[in-house]
Amino acid sequence: MNSLRDIDLIDDLRAQPVETPWLEFKSSLSDEAKIGKLISALSNAARLEGKEQAFLVWGVEDGTHKVIGTSFDPFSKHIGNQVFELWLRQRLSPAPALQFRPVDHPDGKIILLEIPAPTMAPTSFESVPYIRIGSATPKLSDDPGRYQALIEKMRPYTWELGIAASYLTADDVLRLIDYPSYFSLTRQQLPTNRDHILEKLAGDRLIQKDVGGRWNILNLGAILFATNLRDFGSSIERKGVRFVRYDGVDRTATVTHRHDGQRGYASGFEGLLQYINGLLPQNEHIGQALREEHPLFPRLSIRELVANALIHQDMTITGAGPQIELFEDRIEITNPGSPLVDTQRMIDLPPRSRNEALASLMRRMGMCEEQGSGLDKVFREVEVFQLPAPLLKSNATSMQVVMYGPRTFAEMSGEERVRACYFHAVLQFMAGERMKNTTLCQRFGIDTRNAAQASAVLKKAMEADLIKVADEDHPRAGYHPWWA
Repeated sequence: MNSLRDIDLIDDLRAQPVETPWLEFKSSLSDEAKIGKLISALSNAARLEGKEQAFLVWGVEDGTHKVIGTSFDPFSKHIGNQVFELWLRQRLSPAPALQFRPVDHPDGKIILLEIPAPTMAPTSFESVPYIRIGSATPKLSDDPGRYQALIEKMRPYTWELGIAASYLTADDVLRLIDYPSYFSLTRQQLPTNRDHILEKLAGDRLIQKDVGGRWNILNLGAILFATNLRDFGSSIERKGVRFVRYDGVDRTATVTHRHDGQRGYASGFEGLLQYINGLLPQNEHIGQALREEHPLFPRLSIRELVANALIHQDMTITGAGPQIELFEDRIEITNPGSPLVDTQRMIDLPPRSRNEALASLMRRMGMCEEQGSGLDKVFREVEVFQLPAPLLKSNATSMQVVMYGPRTFAEMSGEERVRACYFHAVLQFMAGERMKNTTLCQRFGIDTRNAAQASAVLKKAMEADLIKVADEDHPRAGYHPWWA
């Protein structure tokens, strides 16, 4: 931990007019049980006050807030044969990541204890949660109102609001963050005043104020607008987008292109898409007079699928980021984390994202469709181009979308035909229509004289319980997806 930052932090805490529910000054308190209860009380009070940390400071005089030094030494203190910090951890639950730190303040020795606020359950000492009210430390159960308020304020950890880099000067922030891209993409005029730039970045939760007049860059700011992801350490760098192109149909083929993205998602998004589009295989289309070449995959669909991979990944999975693999006949887009919605329901149910702030800002910048309208447009575009339906695959650690190049009905496997049939039924249902033999023929490009081919696919989809007759009294009136 930066010692200069700790001194600035102590001075900012001393500048508080009075002690707060999340801040306590002590001279030489050493009673282990009192310290345990105080940690529980301060932690819970911090969450109630909307703070992420509470602080217990030894060596500052209560009232005057003068540095007076302390003889308390948590590092040499033992309870029986047990180190004091370990003794505390065993009696606090959920066990917080306590940080006792010695601070060599110019005016004397200080011990600083930083206490995280609870996120899942109230912080308890020996199974009893406490709260701070004035100078008292009563049991939380004695104050039902505060107990309920605390439960309502606790929330799961939000990765976007974590700190990617701390205690930075304003110049450091403007060097590490591609702020011109932020203002351009959000269609705001670039301020000429540095303080106004920082104020705007803070307003979108890309940065936040730290102590001593310095700044923190939040994970949201780093992952979207990093000038170079490497500047934020391996945990951020490894979330960069990786692109690989193979000269063949599987991973044993020669790798012809490899690109590891080093810019933030927003800053590098258009450049990444241009790079991918420049490498997409071309498909020759014969028009009325001229032969024209078109990309093997619809570009708008690629854009939406890449954006979805960025938005819906599980950021808490370390050492992994989105990956795009281009083969001669398909493109595979994979992101860390299992999806929050069943793959069969992704184009009709509202999407659920782990990264709401990231998703909201990317939609605002026009990088993806409005919530709930993106993936269904991908499937509709696939139908227009009469491509095989994309394959949606998930497991415990990842989500993958596979988009295939053009194949005729005869070239599709039975599984691909049934999958296309199911998603066609979904799209028809969402449009207020029913899938019929004639609409499925159109979907596959089947001549209506060969409608029996579509009928065979409908039969297999029924047997797989993916579709059902829309009206039992009129079986030929059309079909709905199984869940309708």
